Amino acid sequence: MPVDPIRPLTLAVCQFAPRKGDTAANLARLGGLCAQATAVAPVPQVIQFPETALSGYYVEGAVREVACTAGGLATDLDEAYRHACEDEGRAPVTVDVIVGFYERWRETLYNSVAYITIGLADGPPAVRHVHRKNYLPTYGMFDEERFVERGTMMRAFETPWGRAAMLVCEDAWHSLSGTIVALDGAQVVFVVSAAPARGPQARDDGGPGPASVARWERLMRDIADEQGVFTCYSNLVGTEGGKRFFGGSLVVGPAGDMRVRAPMWEEHLVVATVDLDDLVRARADAPLLADLRVALPHVLEQLRAVRAQEPFALQYDGPEPVAADLLREARGFHTGEFPVPTAPAADPTDGIAVTRVSLNDHGGPPALGIDPTLTTEWLTGFLREEFARRGYTRALVGLSGGLDSAVSAYLAAHALGAENVIGVRMPYRSSSADSLEHAQLVIDALGIEARTVDISAAVDGYLAQEPDADATRRGNVMSRLRMITLFDLSAKHHALPVGTGNKTERLLGYYTWHGDDSPPVNPIGDLYKTQVRALAKYLRVPSVIIDKPPTADLVAGQTDEGDLGVTYAAADEILHWLLHGWSTDALVAHGFRPDAVQLVRQRLERTHWKRRGPSVALLSNTAIGESYLRPVDY
Repeated sequence: MPVDPIRPLTLAVCQFAPRKGDTAANLARLGGLCAQATAVAPVPQVIQFPETALSGYYVEGAVREVACTAGGLATDLDEAYRHACEDEGRAPVTVDVIVGFYERWRETLYNSVAYITIGLADGPPAVRHVHRKNYLPTYGMFDEERFVERGTMMRAFETPWGRAAMLVCEDAWHSLSGTIVALDGAQVVFVVSAAPARGPQARDDGGPGPASVARWERLMRDIADEQGVFTCYSNLVGTEGGKRFFGGSLVVGPAGDMRVRAPMWEEHLVVATVDLDDLVRARADAPLLADLRVALPHVLEQLRAVRAQEPFALQYDGPEPVAADLLREARGFHTGEFPVPTAPAADPTDGIAVTRVSLNDHGGPPALGIDPTLTTEWLTGFLREEFARRGYTRALVGLSGGLDSAVSAYLAAHALGAENVIGVRMPYRSSSADSLEHAQLVIDALGIEARTVDISAAVDGYLAQEPDADATRRGNVMSRLRMITLFDLSAKHHALPVGTGNKTERLLGYYTWHGDDSPPVNPIGDLYKTQVRALAKYLRVPSVIIDKPPTADLVAGQTDEGDLGVTYAAADEILHWLLHGWSTDALVAHGFRPDAVQLVRQRLERTHWKRRGPSVALLSNTAIGESYLRPVDY
């Protein structure tokens, strides 16, 4: 009895957190990971690393410093692998490795991925293919086209085990990319990415991770299912400049079936053995690729016509001529007048069920609600990585007794351990007694070290020289002196100050410039006030802090919402819609109060300067922050 052949292919997919800009350290680490992957049976034929694994992704103007040739990468990676195997006391085995890197080719810089065979017993490493990223995202948080050039080719290529293809990140967002390489014979499509996490809301499908993970899973399954190929997806982990990569690497079968999924956030290596004969079964069940090959000449002709903008001439047959009826009758068809059964008249009271969707039901931005478990894991991981990168193990949090500073303190304690967090109360003589008491509730609940520094004498010493200072100026002096206090204590305790400003305050400019916005690391700066409140409930911040009216407590009786002229709930919704591209008129049409929309928009537009560094007169072509660009964590 005939049996299906088994053609096993073992794939190792590694999600990796490179050290920003340190290519030598990253090469050594990649060599060590290759040695680790090949030390245990089954030994993989392919090890896949993410996009820009050699250097980190957000290196900006340092691309030219970290770029290398594919040949140089192959030689160095082979050497690092052999050293790692030697340290383990064993000989290297031959293995194929996929590595994303910034490439220098023909005196031009590219975001590339190389397929290299290392550990060969009888010669140097072999570069089997290099794919240069075709689609360069230059929008939102991405600025690739400023630093690298576009590739213009997508091809499959031969490997020792079969035929493969590689895509880099946004290449895979264009469905035609998967189609092209599948038509070129690819059996496995390897996708490497450096995709930052976005969307703290719970996923609609109930899956793990941020909302952006769902899109990547859908893309990988769609490519695999439509083309009848395996897809392997590897993504960076770690944090770069506040943007945290989620991992979530995948192997998907040719029927769109999930074979293995790596965990979120952490470095991880998944090894999956698949049967290449699954391709035969999947393509027999759904021969979409074969259909496309047959239709391809017509598809190409249509593409040519579309590109040439040829006019389309509508053609169709008119009424049947009498001769056609005669011909049909001659072939055994009956024509003439036969009674045609008619459907009973619809009873207006007995129709089918109707679902109506209004404009307000869809089309808005994502919901403001967050998944608090996901968000806590996301932000505590962010804090751990940022502190480690800067060489700090301890945190300072200025505790005002309010919601935002409490949440930042809870996150810092979860991330670093309560023993490594110092809560600092900095009252002025007119500060509310409740503020001190509520800050103490946080200190006691977390069991963190505490300091109380009364800033009254320092504030009054300066203001004695400015007796005409109004309430706003006095409040700004207090805020800036609190920052002086925090940064001085930072030097004393070697502890990094943690920011406590939420997204709503930052967008409305409701903070003191170079005051409470100064800490270098802020876990809640991209959460609206209402989202911070939801997170506070999850973290079990004392309810008296959650429920009390927010206040800067710079003036007796002051409240945030009184100062702003709008509630946080309303401001958050309006800002959320505005930042997603809706106009004032559109918001009003969706039911928002016109005066509230106008107030929020005006505050948003007149405070852009507070969210940027100082404006420096540009005189040269190497201006810092304009031409000379380096990320904060480079």
